[in-house]
Amino acid sequence: MKTPTSKLLSAVAALAIILAGTCVHAAGFQHGFAADPDGKPLEIGIWYPSEATARPVAMGPTTMSVAVNGSVQGKALPLVVMSHGNGGSFLGHYDTAIALADAGFVVAAVTHTGDNYKDQSRGTDVMDRPRQMSRVIDHMLSSWDGRGTIDAARVGMFGFSSGAFTTLASIGGIPDFSTITPMCREYPGDFACQLIAKSGSNVTAPTTSATARAADPRIRAAVVVAPALGFTFAPDGLKNVKVPVQLWRAENDVVVPHPRYAEAVRLALPEAPRRAEYHVVPNAGHFDFLAPCSSALASIAPTVCTSAAGFDRAAFHSSFNAAIAGFFSKTLGVGEST
Repeated sequence: MKTPTSKLLSAVAALAIILAGTCVHAAGFQHGFAADPDGKPLEIGIWYPSEATARPVAMGPTTMSVAVNGSVQGKALPLVVMSHGNGGSFLGHYDTAIALADAGFVVAAVTHTGDNYKDQSRGTDVMDRPRQMSRVIDHMLSSWDGRGTIDAARVGMFGFSSGAFTTLASIGGIPDFSTITPMCREYPGDFACQLIAKSGSNVTAPTTSATARAADPRIRAAVVVAPALGFTFAPDGLKNVKVPVQLWRAENDVVVPHPRYAEAVRLALPEAPRRAEYHVVPNAGHFDFLAPCSSALASIAPTVCTSAAGFDRAAFHSSFNAAIAGFFSKTLGVGEST
């Protein structure tokens, strides 16, 4: 008898075959910056369908096969924006971005100002992240040289860890930061609690106007992966979420441990989004949602790159990326709109 997980993997494998059989795109890539009137320009990576020839491109310890500055192929393409976790960069989910570009999406991933691998001076200022994502959407729809190929009515968002919190706030979630102090008193070993203690400051509670500004009505679907501060949305902080949500958690996540994070989000989601998709990945850890590491990156960041014995991150990402592409294809559509 098939378990829910085995059924999911079978369906995802079938979708991967379908996508592989029908895809005619390679992934174009551009590196650039989005203007932010309230801060430094936001570094972004942009992936998109292209007929140009893809070649290996090294960016630090990461090498990806893309067509740098290749022309955009297609019209009325859906857009997906990506928000990384604490201390990350726009490259953290490059393989997922390439898979989405291959499937016909434009993807824009940001390196968050003040919360990235070079600078974590604002690592606890999580409510500034949704504003930054809105500026990325502004850039892609108004300033990017390929903006004419994007359908502004079909925008999705992907977020991992702190980026998943960012995604939830961007689709209408209202966190209750008064829950952080008692939670950290009870579970001081949680990563968020250690981060707050290390910073010497508290997470600033958002005002009503700040949470209202965080929500971006242009976002029509969301993938939420291993959400940080998930408990701050319980019990009713997600009641205003109206868009479809695909929610992921790793079975052995010690960074955002069960049931205080992803499960809290699942229970707080309104009925319609909750019915969408909830995936628990057996034997996975928190960082297994990041792109498989090169040997160069593994030597620099072994904690991020090491998986549990028997867990094949590359094989998992094949199904993970296909499931995400399938979700956005279902909720946003792919191809020229009519």
